[in-house]
Amino acid sequence: MKVTLESYGGLAAAARRRPKVLDTAALPENAAAEMTQLVAAAVAMPVEDQADRARDAMTYTITVEDDDHVTVLEQSDASMSPAFATLLAWLKKDLR
Repeated sequence: MKVTLESYGGLAAAARRRPKVLDTAALPENAAAEMTQLVAAAVAMPVEDQADRARDAMTYTITVEDDDHVTVLEQSDASMSPAFATLLAWLKKDLR
């Protein structure tokens, strides 16, 4: 599984950040299994976008490529499910 994290918006909205990519094949088996569980939880818990409530909020797009299936998750600081926030924190920590 390949997971790509993109972020944009915030106070420096014009500066789009370079996407970061994580391939679970390069992770230890337990970390890859944890990533798979976090992705499944985030997909199962979508949230309604409320971007108008925080115009300077960051928006995050997580693209998951698993075999021939692609899933795109997009949420913002203004409206983020707990499962998406957990996945995002895990990715940010691992992609440093």
